[in-house]
Amino acid sequence: MNPKVLLTSKEIDIILHRLACQLVENHLDFSNTLLIGIQPRGKYLAKRIKAILETEYNITDVPLGYLDITFFRDDFRRNQKPLEANRTEIDFLVEDKKVVFIDDVLYTGRSIRAALTAIQSFGRPAEIELLVLIDRRFSRHLPIQPDYRGRQVDAFDQEAVRVHWSEDGTSDCIYLEEFDNN
Repeated sequence: MNPKVLLTSKEIDIILHRLACQLVENHLDFSNTLLIGIQPRGKYLAKRIKAILETEYNITDVPLGYLDITFFRDDFRRNQKPLEANRTEIDFLVEDKKVVFIDDVLYTGRSIRAALTAIQSFGRPAEIELLVLIDRRFSRHLPIQPDYRGRQVDAFDQEAVRVHWSEDGTSDCIYLEEFDNN
């Protein structure tokens, strides 16, 4: 199966603006809100959302951090190849704050479960919300649902949702393709 384009660059941009608008509607006052991108792929999305909040809504004081969940995952010892950890960059306390986790694709829910455990190292948040660009809604292994979703995608388990960002040296685009078992 050739990759199928799910979202073009223009469609991604529209969705990002809508997600930022939804955050503004729900938070209004961001003085107690933190944005945390789930490493590695949620980092790009979190940066983009923060940039939209700053440029279009004049919300400039929202702390942004990046959380590595590699060693908090329940499957990290099951991989054949050694895992590469990313860098956690959180230079603020999350104690009694509203945390918005940001990730590109919500699939089984295991990454978010790992993030819920990992964030406890930085304090106990007052509440946690989840913003995702793509929600693979029929693939959940855990009862985790996003508060903000860009687009729902129904895909078979043997299909992958691939998010390409210009920050990776490609162009913004999201594809649905078959897993490469090699």
